[in-house]
Amino acid sequence: MAVLTDPMLPTPYRVRKNVKELGDTRTLELTALNGEALPAWHPGQFMMLYVFGEGEIPISISGDPARLDRITHTVRAVGPVSRALVAARAGSTIGMRGPFGSAWPTEIAQDHDVVLVAGGIGLAPLRPVVYGIMAHRPCYRNVTLLAGARSPDIFLYRKELEIWKKRGIDVRLTVDAAASGWDGSVGPVTTLIPRTQFDPPHAVAFIVGPEIMMRFTVQALVQRGMPGDRIFVSMERNMKCAVGFCGHCQLGPAFICKDGPVLAYSRLEPWLQIRNL
Repeated sequence: MAVLTDPMLPTPYRVRKNVKELGDTRTLELTALNGEALPAWHPGQFMMLYVFGEGEIPISISGDPARLDRITHTVRAVGPVSRALVAARAGSTIGMRGPFGSAWPTEIAQDHDVVLVAGGIGLAPLRPVVYGIMAHRPCYRNVTLLAGARSPDIFLYRKELEIWKKRGIDVRLTVDAAASGWDGSVGPVTTLIPRTQFDPPHAVAFIVGPEIMMRFTVQALVQRGMPGDRIFVSMERNMKCAVGFCGHCQLGPAFICKDGPVLAYSRLEPWLQIRNL
């Protein structure tokens, strides 16, 4: 295992592959330059990716935890650093430091129904959870993945979604605006929850997406009877240092970079009720 001697110092990694997901979204596979072991990580954690001359940003790990020869990130181009990452060619070098943050508590989901809810690119941080569930499928009861997008053409991992269906994951998709040929659900992802099969007192939920979407998703799950301390969300804040020094990502008493990004909603609820906090 690679030893992280200085959490503020990026280590160079090679871009093994750059896979186009959508017009503005790519999945990067990173490997060590000289055959060193890659840092160990857990689903839900993130890395700080550094582009020389541009800066660095936090990106959730989106790959298979069982693949020890690469670390995978799905990146959408929304700013100068993410645009540079999306444009990174195979064989080029970028910096990485981490992993940072908390992980999805998959251990408490064992022997429970599991509800995964993703909005937009929020499917990326949940992808490692799906890989882990499929690798240990007998440990979990019913597993449902609810994913929402603005339109049918911007769902991530479309081929994998079909594979997950065949492997026993109840995959349900919904869009804000239907297009020609779309015969699925239309509306916010919360509209899928009343139609989803799970045993509320014996279920666990993992949620990623825009903050307002996560709030309404939590409300819908609680209305179904799911305990608040079994609902977990992945928060996104303006993370700069990733180790709790700079304070940019503070939310109430918590620092999202080191206390999160994965947190029980019951812990966050008092702070999320305050507008613009």
